[in-house]
Amino acid sequence: MMKPVVSSDYNPTYAGPLLSVKVSAAYGGRAAVLRAAAFDVNAGEIVGLAGQSGSGKSTIALAIMRLLYLKGGVAEGHILFRGRDLLRRPEREMRDIRGREIAMVLQNPVSSLNPALRLGTQMSEAWEAHRHTSSDARETVMLETLRAVSLDVDRAFLRRFPGELSVGQAQRVLIAMAILHRPALLIADEATSALDALTQSEILRLFERLNRELAMAILYISHDLLSIASLCGRVAVLHQGEIVEFGPTARVFQAPVHAYTRQLVEAIPTVEFASAVG
Repeated sequence: MMKPVVSSDYNPTYAGPLLSVKVSAAYGGRAAVLRAAAFDVNAGEIVGLAGQSGSGKSTIALAIMRLLYLKGGVAEGHILFRGRDLLRRPEREMRDIRGREIAMVLQNPVSSLNPALRLGTQMSEAWEAHRHTSSDARETVMLETLRAVSLDVDRAFLRRFPGELSVGQAQRVLIAMAILHRPALLIADEATSALDALTQSEILRLFERLNRELAMAILYISHDLLSIASLCGRVAVLHQGEIVEFGPTARVFQAPVHAYTRQLVEAIPTVEFASAVG
């Protein structure tokens, strides 16, 4: 079993949520994509962020990572992580936080890996970004982490290129890279949407296990309410840039208050949904 690594600047006396978000965002001076979207994530909790395509889910993920500028976007408000407002931290500090304390897994595993670099090289770069160890120690950690995401691998696996992997294997490699430093928060942005049903189920079980074994909080972003219902303890519903409902998953989905949430729930097959929520 892997052991969590606690950040050296973690403040054990901080008693608030691990992540507290209230953020507005826009691109290139156009109308706001997010309007005071607010929710929080507690340490060791799995929270779902639900909403249709274009609702602003990925904008929230990029804002948390302070990478919105790469898409020409700007954010305002606050994003408190362990009590620190990420929107106001220097970039030098954010480079240290990204990957070490907060990590992200994206939608398309194949395009997220560099096809020209061996897997070992890419994992080594992710490791060396925050820690410097001997090559043997680094390789041991990489293999241990790959096995922790249910890949039966040996040293030869590290010499493979991404094109030699299945989509499911590539996604597991990305998750392994994301958890190399045992971050306190993992953001999974549509991380199962490119997978077949069987592999999607396996990845959801993997997220559940990582959460349980590492006490790793997960922000699970998806338009798939069935996967959110089966995985997440709480859910925030995003509609037209606003969080219109936020609370325990069973309550939100079984007794939705907002009209948009009711529309989402009514579109789900009753039998499958009852099984997921129950």
